[in-house]
Amino acid sequence: MKKLLTLSLAALTLAALSARAADDKALYDQTCAKCHGADGKGQTNIGKRLGVKDYTDPKVQEALTDAAAYKAIKEGVKDKDGKVVMRPSQNLSDEAIKGLVAYLRTFKK
Repeated sequence: MKKLLTLSLAALTLAALSARAADDKALYDQTCAKCHGADGKGQTNIGKRLGVKDYTDPKVQEALTDAAAYKAIKEGVKDKDGKVVMRPSQNLSDEAIKGLVAYLRTFKK
């Protein structure tokens, strides 16, 4: 009985994590992919124009902390002249932003 309960709990946890990952991907596709690309390489027209980084590059991933990625999504990004190059997120919860950061990490090769 204990094993059955443990297995059931593990299955439910796995299902919840899988659903969360699907939600994170859907949110990324909706809010980020037009600039950063569905594959995270930033090779969209807008991404190329803005010099978006390639998030499949391990060096780029290593240099970007979760805190910095979270802040960029939450507050937006400005260039050295103060021009907004990425608008802050609109109506995203802290959990949704954390999910986007986690999804961003899946691009690392």
